[in-house]
Amino acid sequence: MKTIWVVGGAGYLGQAIIRNLIEKGYRVLCADIGEKAHHFAEETERNPLLIPVTLDASGEDLIHQFVHQNVEKFGIPDGLVILTYGAAGQNFNDITPDDFNRASHLGVTSTFIMARAVGQEMEKLHKGSIVLFSSMYGMVSPDPGIYELPMEVNPIEYGVGKAGIIQMTKYLAVHWARSGIRCNCISPGPFPNKSVQASHPEFIHRLQQKVPMGRVGRSEEIAGPVHFLLSEESSYMTGQNMVVDGGWTIW
Repeated sequence: MKTIWVVGGAGYLGQAIIRNLIEKGYRVLCADIGEKAHHFAEETERNPLLIPVTLDASGEDLIHQFVHQNVEKFGIPDGLVILTYGAAGQNFNDITPDDFNRASHLGVTSTFIMARAVGQEMEKLHKGSIVLFSSMYGMVSPDPGIYELPMEVNPIEYGVGKAGIIQMTKYLAVHWARSGIRCNCISPGPFPNKSVQASHPEFIHRLQQKVPMGRVGRSEEIAGPVHFLLSEESSYMTGQNMVVDGGWTIW
């Protein structure tokens, strides 16, 4: 049985990814802050294929401890998915350098630390697949016209970090290419969670007008591409940014 670690897996997209992997017979370690992973496990009626764990990804020592402990318990994973990101929660005029740095640390630096630590374990087996998460806003800038109050324009630190994830993917792919480890990333388009869809229908309508397909994404539409990149069906792909955005970035 193959084991996949999904870091940040208790969120909207992460849950869909994990449910899909479990349906396909994978054992999945879901790591998230606080009790989020455990609450998600309760929703799945404690499926034995789902292993909920708590992870604070803000510190290097915490990440290395997490990797060491879980490799000892469950073995070196066959695949790793990292969905963590950082946001300062401030608008462009108010964000401070410290805010920016904290968000960048969680979104980029922590992703690097986790990917490197797990990749180094994968090197021992000469195999593995790593999937990082970027965004449409790692490639294009947000259109301020979409974000009428009470919505805030997607923040600068988010897009900067997601652009960095695309480059990190390419670097890691080259670094591990001869070691049997592949690294790719997914760039989702507009995938607002259900609460945003219910609370801000006008915002959702504006998003839809920016998408050639005329609608926002459904969470399960991310799950298939992630599984593809984790599986042997993508065995000759590495360093790629797979864009799943309904066409958002093509016009």
